[in-house]
Amino acid sequence: MTDTAQDMLPSGPAVKGKLSRDDIIMRGSMIIIALYLVVSLVFPLYAMLSKSFSTYRVELSQYEFQVSNEAGRFDGTILTGAELNARTNTFADADLSTGADGRLPVTGFFPDFSFRSPVMYQIRNTTDTGRFLIGSNLQTGTDWVTLDSNTFRRVQLRPVKAQGLDNFVSYFSTPALFNSIKNSLWIAVLSTVVTVSLAFWFAYALNRSCMKYKGVFRLIAMAPILVPSLLPGIALVYLFGNQGMIKELLFGASIYGPIGIVIGSVFFTFPHAFIIISTALAISDARLYEAAASLRSSPWRTFWTVTVPGARYGLISAAFVVFNLVITDFGLPKVIGGQFNVLAVDIYKQVIGQQNFEMGAVVSVVLVIPAILAFAIDRLVQSKQVALLSARSVPYEPQPNKKMDRIFFAYCTLIGIFIAGLLAVCQFAALIKFWPYDLSLSLNNYQFDRMDGGGWGSYVNSIKLALMTAVAGTAVVFFGAYLVEKSKGFRTGRALFQMFAMLPMAIPGMVLGLAYIFFFNNPANPLNAIYGTMAILVVCTVTHFYTVSHLTAVTALKQMDREFESVAASLKQPTMKLFARVTVPVCLPAVLDISIYLFVNAMTTVSAVVFLYSPKTTLASIAVLNMDDAGDIAPAAAMGMMIFYTNALARIIHLLASRGILKKTQAWRSR
Repeated sequence: MTDTAQDMLPSGPAVKGKLSRDDIIMRGSMIIIALYLVVSLVFPLYAMLSKSFSTYRVELSQYEFQVSNEAGRFDGTILTGAELNARTNTFADADLSTGADGRLPVTGFFPDFSFRSPVMYQIRNTTDTGRFLIGSNLQTGTDWVTLDSNTFRRVQLRPVKAQGLDNFVSYFSTPALFNSIKNSLWIAVLSTVVTVSLAFWFAYALNRSCMKYKGVFRLIAMAPILVPSLLPGIALVYLFGNQGMIKELLFGASIYGPIGIVIGSVFFTFPHAFIIISTALAISDARLYEAAASLRSSPWRTFWTVTVPGARYGLISAAFVVFNLVITDFGLPKVIGGQFNVLAVDIYKQVIGQQNFEMGAVVSVVLVIPAILAFAIDRLVQSKQVALLSARSVPYEPQPNKKMDRIFFAYCTLIGIFIAGLLAVCQFAALIKFWPYDLSLSLNNYQFDRMDGGGWGSYVNSIKLALMTAVAGTAVVFFGAYLVEKSKGFRTGRALFQMFAMLPMAIPGMVLGLAYIFFFNNPANPLNAIYGTMAILVVCTVTHFYTVSHLTAVTALKQMDREFESVAASLKQPTMKLFARVTVPVCLPAVLDISIYLFVNAMTTVSAVVFLYSPKTTLASIAVLNMDDAGDIAPAAAMGMMIFYTNALARIIHLLASRGILKKTQAWRSR
């Protein structure tokens, strides 16, 4: 056909292909999982944000009073609450700003009040928004209510709800609260610098030297992942507390405060930094080092011009991960922070200690800001990362150097002693009868039913939560990642799903738990039925750890060529059949990794569930917190070690199961 003939053909909109049954199923499934993320993450966060802007204030001008003479007659003199308060100066302006449950006793307006007096009182609301309580009875009308003195003493004024920035103004104008921001940032930055520095040289020793026992050191480095963040705090109390074993090493300084928080933070964030940096150092091109050697570059200069630039993305990522973990952690500062306030503990104090949910929401919003900024910067840096290995790259193999190998071995030994030592102290604390007066060994501290915290039932509940989270979470996360990675078209929907999947990483556990209170504890919410049950703990835990699991699944799925889907389509095989018979078996290593990741984190999490458990759903990690609060530090250490034993056993079972299952399902990987 000539160009002229083609030009004469009518032009119209591009014809879109009809969606197949598989496309409809995949898009529908993606929408369902996206709705899960919206309901379990977006809606609760919106409810929390709205709560932070909700202000409550007692408006005295909305109430009027009359007082009779001793004969019980009213002379017609009417005074508003504001006029009465101006006469007596009973309540300052700050006293009128309160929370949703705030109450203001009216007897303060009458200095000569006596509940035995024959004087009668009348009170009424002047507007429809006015409210006052007589005992537990709420009065909302504008009619006069006549009361004797004995009943009048039970009258309390209720606040009026409004929207505004008063909560934030109050927060930033309170030095003790505002100081928590500085404390949190300072602790997070210092802990990040120390942890990343220590982890870098540890990872460097394992990847760039020929030292012995690398496998042992790698296992020791990963041990802190298996315990809740409260446990290093307990160990530090036994080492450096008022009755500590080696408290003299602090030279008079107190472990209760920034020193203890930093040391404990280094302990529980070390494996996270080590994993990231070790991965970065494992990918290197030997040709760069050969070029540096041929140019007669010194080892120190080679380190700064080749090694560090090659690992810079890993270092930056590790720094932001550690920063996020420290600034959002609640357990460690709660155990060993003393009077040193940080944002995460402030949320707990406002909600649990003062029942001020509005101010707790304000602190949560403040805590989210640095967490989201750190996450956003990390993602931006990662997006600029370029491939360090090409098809022509030569894998780097370290050469023996007796002097440096000995130095690295000594360094790794010190780090290993630090990590294993804290765990050993916790184990010792769990077995002694009564520190420091009776050091004989006993299993009395494992009799949890005699302690606060929920007893052995808490431990059983944690295992139930971990198993349910591992099974349900792995299924939802992996299937959701498959839908995003393998669906055709639907770019906008996939982009939105990806955004929702990445959001949980930036939300601290304390913030998510508090948001669940505001959203799920609302009687108008149809999902209110799951509040206080194991179901809400599972939903919260899966959502909290969704992002890392999603990225793991996506990484595994990206390794599978789209030719599998094309071949299945040409053979007219359903997509779900391909998913069950090909995709899942091929990606089984990633599936197992996701399941053990969710299991371990469900056992150790504290911050995300501290607001959501009920007497029937107490957890082992929460029991550690409650026992420590009650002064039962040794039983708290024992429960923490039970979590460690369980996670270690789960890791061993995971390793053995992986080997057995992978031999059957991954035979295609070997030739």
